[in-house]
Amino acid sequence: MGSTSRGRPSAEDIERLLVGAPPRFTKEQVTAEAGVPRELAERIWRALGFAQRADDAVAFTEGDLGALRRVRRMLDSGALDEQTVVRMARALGQTTARLAQWQAEIMMGAMVPPDPSEDDLARVLGAAQELIPDFEQVLVHVWRAQLAAAGTRLLAIADGGDELVPTRVSMAVGFADLVSFTRRARELDEKELAELVEGFEARASDVVAGHGARLVKTLGDEVLFTAPSAAQAARIALDLVESGVELRIGMAYGPVLPMMGDVFGTTVNLAARLTAIARPGAILVDSALADALADALADGLAGAPDGLAEVEVREIRRRPARGLGVVRPYVLRRSSS
Repeated sequence: MGSTSRGRPSAEDIERLLVGAPPRFTKEQVTAEAGVPRELAERIWRALGFAQRADDAVAFTEGDLGALRRVRRMLDSGALDEQTVVRMARALGQTTARLAQWQAEIMMGAMVPPDPSEDDLARVLGAAQELIPDFEQVLVHVWRAQLAAAGTRLLAIADGGDELVPTRVSMAVGFADLVSFTRRARELDEKELAELVEGFEARASDVVAGHGARLVKTLGDEVLFTAPSAAQAARIALDLVESGVELRIGMAYGPVLPMMGDVFGTTVNLAARLTAIARPGAILVDSALADALADALADGLAGAPDGLAEVEVREIRRRPARGLGVVRPYVLRRSSS
C-alpha cells in the first residue's frame, strides 16, 4: 500500500486492499482445483455480477478458490442443488453490489472535498484499510440478525397453514410517495435533492422498522413496505404522514407473491393505484385492509396504548384504477375526537 502515501491510489492498490492476495489462477485452474464444473462456475460468476474473463487470463485469487470449494461442499452435502446455488449467488451479487456502491459513495462524500487532490483520494483508501475489518464483522452480524428476522416473519406467516414457506401469503402492502417530487427536483440543486431523498428514505426506514415491518425497496420519491397485520400498517402510515414531509400513502391487504426479496401481485398493484389517486397528506386503503383493521379494533387493540383507539376509516366514492377496474377506497386518519 505504499502508493497510498505518495499520491493517487491505483486500481491495483484498491484491489490489493479489498480483495487480498493477487490473482494466481485461470478459469481452468481455479475450477479444477475446486472440483466445480466450469459451466456451473461461470453461471455463478455471472449471477454474482462479475465481469467475464478471458480463458487464459490469470484473474482468480485464493479467495475465489476458497469460495468455489465452499460451493462444492454445499453441493456435496445435498442441502442445495445447482439451481438454488445460482439463485443464492444472484441474491448475494445484486444486494452486495448496491451495498458496496452505497457505502463507497458515503465514504467519498464524507471524506473527499469538491476538488480533491491525489492525497485526498489516498486518504480515503487509508481510512478504508483501517475500517474494513470492523465493517466486515458488523456486516456479518447484521446479516445474521436480518436472516433471523426474515425466518421469524416466514414462520409467523406460515403459522396455521399447511406450507412452511407458502408461495402466496396475505399481508398489508403500502406505498408512501413524496408529493410534488418532480417540481422539487427542478427547484433544488443536486445536493439539496440528495438530502431530501435520503432524509425521506431514512425516516421511512426508521418508522417501518420501529413497527416490526419490512421496507421492501426505495424508489427515490417512493418507498414500498409490507406489514404482517393491518394494525401495524395503520400505525406506520399514520406515523409517516405526521413526520413533517408531505406524503400520499396507499395500502391494500391480501395475497402477495414474495420473490427475490420483492413482492408481486394484485394486492401490490392495488396499493400502488391507491397511492396514485390519494390526495396530498392522505392515506387511502382498500376494503380488505379497512375490514381487517375494524376486526383488530373490535378484538381489543383499540384499548392498547398504540394510538389505534384514535383511528377512523371512512369510505369515499368509488374510483377507477388503471388495470383494476373500479375500486372502493377508504380514508384512514386520526379521529378528530
